[in-house]
Amino acid sequence: MDRREKTFVLRFTLETRIPPALLDDEEFEEESWLDEWETALKPGVIRAVFASLRGVPGWSARVRNRGISPLDEIEIVVSRHFATPREDDDAAQ
Repeated sequence: MDRREKTFVLRFTLETRIPPALLDDEEFEEESWLDEWETALKPGVIRAVFASLRGVPGWSARVRNRGISPLDEIEIVVSRHFATPREDDDAAQ
């Protein structure tokens, strides 16, 4: 069986601008914007990606862990499955 692979990168760069007055405030949590990304935004983005990919017949999607923290990278393997003519014949019977 011939296996082929291609890489596609969808990269998100997160940034914020914090006014100096907030940085001087001891109550201000400097990393709260990153926490919001991790807990409120990123999970929804990932669910939407999987819903879209899995919604097309013949395609599947799964996470592949390459030892990089999921805070920094989530790799999604998207696979296209082709049936051989024999598999199609067996399914019809």
